[in-house]
Amino acid sequence: MSRKPVLYSFRRCPYAMRARLALATSGIQTELREVVLRDKPQSMIDVSPKATVPVLLLPDGKVLEESTDIMLWALQQNDPHDWLLPWRESRDELMALITENDLPFKQFLDRYKYPGRYPDENIIPEMQRASGLEILSKWNDLLADTGWLYGSRRTLADVALLPFVRQFAHVDRTWFFAQPIPHVQSWLEDFLAWEGFSGIMTKYDQWQEGDEGISFPA
Repeated sequence: MSRKPVLYSFRRCPYAMRARLALATSGIQTELREVVLRDKPQSMIDVSPKATVPVLLLPDGKVLEESTDIMLWALQQNDPHDWLLPWRESRDELMALITENDLPFKQFLDRYKYPGRYPDENIIPEMQRASGLEILSKWNDLLADTGWLYGSRRTLADVALLPFVRQFAHVDRTWFFAQPIPHVQSWLEDFLAWEGFSGIMTKYDQWQEGDEGISFPA
């Protein structure tokens, strides 16, 4: 087993993005194994039978298979930018916000972006988009004072939600940037221009059994 934590990841998965963001800011070195979702490596399935990314295998054999658990683990090891401040001070409120993202917002996002995946639900994408916009409008109000969800700078809350907002916006950017959510739009644009985000979006070849993983963060 690698002496470094092993991270199974998929570049475009928003859950994997936020895990990589936390690991990168913490500076914890991992062995990154880029997964192709239609061809998942058996070693990942063996340690995490639910077979979804991200998965972090620690050197002691412990497995973290939820992105929020990976984020919290990494930042509890090293948190140089104090991203955990809202988790320490307003834990229930923060986790409710992440749950709102991971459950209703993600469900609306998936049905808006991939309506064909739900043939039995008679999906109307515009209705799913409108429901997602209602949640974004609430977040717009939270961002109004400082441009961030908590305090005057980026924290765990922002990086946990923004990969999903990015995915929602990219379905139809013209429509998204025409909506009355200016604080969300600025928040997203700052995220997309941030070198911390571009730094975790490097493209890697698919990892195969027996290959040496990529050192991450570089």
